Amino acid sequence: MLLLRIISLLAFFSCFSLYAQIPDITKLGDLGRTSGGSTGNGPLISDAVQSIYGPKTTKWTSEENFFTNRPSYQTLDTSLYRYDCWTYVQRSNNFYQDLGVMGTALRPIFVQVPTTIGATSGFNSYEPYYTSEEIHYHDTKSPYSRFKIIWGGKGRATTSISFSRNINPRWNFGFNYRPIIVVKQIQSKGKNDLQTNSQYYDGYTTFKSKNEKYFLLFNFRRIRHKVNENGGIVVKDKLVLDPSLFDINASPVLTSSQSEWYYRNIHLFHQYEVVKGINVYHKADFTKQTNEYSDDMKVAPQNYYPYREKVDTLKNDKISDKTLFQSMQQEIGAKSDIGKFFLSVYYKYRDFNYTNNYLNGINLAIPTNAVENYVGGSVIWHLDSISKISLEAEQLHSGHYKIDAKVDTRWVEGYFHNSLAKPGFLPSLYRGKTSYWNEKINGTNTMQVKGYAKLKVGSQQFWIGGTVTRTSNLIYFRDSTSKSKDIQPVKPYQSSATQLVYSPEVKLSLRFFRHFYFRPQFIYTIANDEDLIRIPKYFANAQLSYENELFKKRIQINVGVEANWRSEYSPLGYSPVVQQFYIQDGFKSPSYSLVDIFLNGKIRRSRFFFKYHNLLQAFTKIGYLPTPIYPGQRNVLDFGFEFILFD
Repeated sequence: MLLLRIISLLAFFSCFSLYAQIPDITKLGDLGRTSGGSTGNGPLISDAVQSIYGPKTTKWTSEENFFTNRPSYQTLDTSLYRYDCWTYVQRSNNFYQDLGVMGTALRPIFVQVPTTIGATSGFNSYEPYYTSEEIHYHDTKSPYSRFKIIWGGKGRATTSISFSRNINPRWNFGFNYRPIIVVKQIQSKGKNDLQTNSQYYDGYTTFKSKNEKYFLLFNFRRIRHKVNENGGIVVKDKLVLDPSLFDINASPVLTSSQSEWYYRNIHLFHQYEVVKGINVYHKADFTKQTNEYSDDMKVAPQNYYPYREKVDTLKNDKISDKTLFQSMQQEIGAKSDIGKFFLSVYYKYRDFNYTNNYLNGINLAIPTNAVENYVGGSVIWHLDSISKISLEAEQLHSGHYKIDAKVDTRWVEGYFHNSLAKPGFLPSLYRGKTSYWNEKINGTNTMQVKGYAKLKVGSQQFWIGGTVTRTSNLIYFRDSTSKSKDIQPVKPYQSSATQLVYSPEVKLSLRFFRHFYFRPQFIYTIANDEDLIRIPKYFANAQLSYENELFKKRIQINVGVEANWRSEYSPLGYSPVVQQFYIQDGFKSPSYSLVDIFLNGKIRRSRFFFKYHNLLQAFTKIGYLPTPIYPGQRNVLDFGFEFILFD
C-alpha cells in the first residue's frame, strides 16, 4: 500500500506539471532548434531548455543487454506505425484469441514454446497482461515523464504513466503505472459496472560504482487483474450469426462469477568485474501468484456446474476456489567477453510451493513443494554491430532441459528451440468446488524451427519463411462428451501421439507513390492432428496506409485501413472456473474479416490516434465470435493521445 501511495503521489505531481505546461506548448517554436526563436509574440525565453532535452537525450535499454555487457541504449520510440494498435490482441498482430473484449483471457493462436522448464502454476490465461511489456531501464539527462491515455468506445480505457530520472550519471530510478478499466459490453448498468479492473505498477533502479566494476539492477512488479466473468451469451439453437447475439441486450450466461489473477515479483541482478572482461553475477527472484474464482451456484444456470466436489463442511452454494504458487530463485554465474564472443555459465537454485484451498487430507500424486537445481550457459558470437549467432542451454536435475539457438543477420533470421518442460500444476493437481483431478503426468517435449530470408530492394522489403513445430506428450483441456452429471465438463488430458505443425509465411512492406505503404502478412498452416491442433488454415494481416508530413512538417500523419482475416476453424472454448481454454466440437467459427480505419498523428512531442474498429459490422449488423458464445467487440470509435515531458 505504501508503494501504491508513493506512485499515486508522484503521478499527481507529474500530472500537475503537465497541466501547468499546456498553455506554453502552443507558443513553442520547433523543438529541434538549438537556440531561441520567435513566433510573432516575442522571444521564447525558455526555448533553450526545450531544445536541449528530448527523445534523443533520453535513452533506454533492457536487462538482457546489461547481462551481455552491451547496454546498447536506444532512443525513445515516437513513431506512428501501428500506434493505434492498443489492445493486446492488436499489438500481437492478432496472434492471440480473447473473449472478444479488451482485458479478458488470452491464448496464443499459433504454437508457442515454453519459456520455463521447471514447475509453474499452470494458470496462464492472463499472463500476457504482465509479461508482454518488459521494463525499460533509462539513462536520462533530465526528468522524463510519459502519459498515454486511451478512451476506447463503450467504456474501454487504459492509461500508461511512466517516469524516470537520473539521480546522477551512475544512478537512475523510475516507475510505471498501467491500469485497464473496461465496462461490461453486455447488459451494462453504467460506467461503474465493470467487466475488467486491472492494476499494474512497477518500480526499478540501476546503479554502477565510480570505477564501473560493480553494477546493480533492481525491480518490483505487481499486477492484480480482476474480471467479472459472463460465461459468454445464451445461444438458442446455436444460431451464432443471429444479429441479436451481438446486441448489448443479449443475455449473459453468468451474472455473479468473478476471476482474479494476482502476480508479484521482486527481482535483483548485480555483477562485479573481477578482472577486465570477466564478471561474476548473482540473480534473485521472489515470486507470488494467486488465482481465484468465485460464484453463487444458486444464481448460475442449473446445468452450468454439473459436478459438485465435497470440499467443505458447510453445504452452501458459494464457490470460492483459490490456488497459490510461490517460488524463490537464486542464480550465480560468471560471464566474459573474448573478442567478438560472449560466454556465460551459471548454477540456479529454485524452491517452490503450490497450495490449494481443498488439498488437505488427500493422497497427492505429485509433491506440492520441492527444490530444483539447474545448470546452464550461453554463447553469443557478434558477427558485426547488428548481426549475431547465439546459443543457450539449461539442464534441470530431473532431466528436463531447454536449448535455444538464434541467427540474426541482414539477410537471414533463424531460431531453433528444443525442450522437455515440466507440466504445470493446474493440469496435474487441482481441487475446487466444481472440479477435481489428481494425477501424475509427463513433461511435454517441444521442438520448433523458424526461419526467414530477408530481402531489401530500395524501400521494398520481403520476408519469406515459416515455422515447423513438433510436440510430444501434449497437455490440453477438453470438453467432456459425457452427459452424466457426475462428470466434469472440462478436464485436462495428455496426448500419446506426436503433433506436427507446418506454417509457411510471407511478409511484405511495399512503398509506392512516395507516401503510400502496403504491408501484408500471410500464414498457411498444416497440422497432422487437426483434432488437437486448432489453428486457422489461412491467416492474414494487411495494412494500407498513407504517411506524410504536413504544414511545413509541423504535423506528421499516418492514415489508413488495416484488416485481419482467418479461415473457418473450430476455436477453443473457455472455462472461467479454471481460467483455461479447452478443445470443443460444438461450434465452428466461419471465416471472417476484421477491418479497422485509423488516423495516427504527431505534433511535436505529442501523439494521438482515432480508430474505428470493426467497420464491417456497421453495415452487416453481424459480428464475430473469437471464442464460442463470446461475441467480439462491436463496431466502436477509439481515441488516444500521449504527452512526453523532459523537465
